[in-house]
Amino acid sequence: MHAVVRTYSGAGAQQLFDVLEEHKADIEATLRKVPGLVSYTLLRQGDGGMSVTVCTDKAGADESVKVARDWIQKNASNAHASPPVVAEGPVIVQIT
Repeated sequence: MHAVVRTYSGAGAQQLFDVLEEHKADIEATLRKVPGLVSYTLLRQGDGGMSVTVCTDKAGADESVKVARDWIQKNASNAHASPPVVAEGPVIVQIT
């Protein structure tokens, strides 16, 4: 499995997360289409927030980054949020 964490902060991040919260059903439906999706979590943090995506492989995690970027460009570009800091890597332990 492979995980990717996207952290949004700074100017526009709070507005971005307001939009994300308003459209959480659409976001869920969009991300469920990512091949190999195991889990997705979106959480507020400070002046912005982060998303944590776990997929069965790196290809799925990479696709989740693309899908998230495209969704934000299409639906939340008016928030003018900075691009996220992205961290990713192989999953060592996952407890469900």
